[in-house]
Amino acid sequence: MTWLVLQQMWFEGPAAIGDVARERGLQLRIIRTDQGEPVPSPDALDAYEGLIVLGGAMGALDDDKHPALAGERALMAAAVERDLPVLGVCLGAQLLAIAGGGELLAGEDGSEDGLGPVELTKDGLADPVLGPLGRYFEAMHWHEDTYTLPERAVHLARSERYEQQAFRLGSCQYGLQFHLEMGSAEVQSLRDDFPDDADLDPDRTDKVVVLGRAVFERFFDRAAELAPERGQR
Repeated sequence: MTWLVLQQMWFEGPAAIGDVARERGLQLRIIRTDQGEPVPSPDALDAYEGLIVLGGAMGALDDDKHPALAGERALMAAAVERDLPVLGVCLGAQLLAIAGGGELLAGEDGSEDGLGPVELTKDGLADPVLGPLGRYFEAMHWHEDTYTLPERAVHLARSERYEQQAFRLGSCQYGLQFHLEMGSAEVQSLRDDFPDDADLDPDRTDKVVVLGRAVFERFFDRAAELAPERGQR
């Protein structure tokens, strides 16, 4: 069972998502768009169990500087249409929102960086993947832009600064604006890229990953549970 992964930057790899996937015996085909590897065509999705789209420092519509983004949005739109499992993280969440019919917005409240609380909505608490986190949990933030919620999406989480923090499209297509996959080693190696006042406490960062691993387990569980239904369509 193979999942397709789009990696945008050298420093934003699958991290804990990849660890959980491999522990479950899943194979990952990682496309390094930052190294010029082409984004597969939508027809290529037939060969994969799901799609994971990771974060990056570019904007989701910065096609002039990052032409791969157009192909990524087309691929994600095809995944949405097929109801293929998708996990979009940070930039990946914004791309998923656009693919589902939402819009990219400049963050009027400035950048959101470092550790900070996230609150689940009522629908988030009922969600099989995020709900077990409880109403409040801490996550790693690292973004400036935000998005409008696609018409068919379920709003799952918010923060004090930004209303849109997580959503679900279809049966198993999740956009997470925050990071749950990056541990203290990854974050501390990027310390100079964060604002000086960003809270990057190593112990709490590693606790976030513990929560994240459980989320990713439930995500892959949900994808596997729904696989027979997809096969009957």
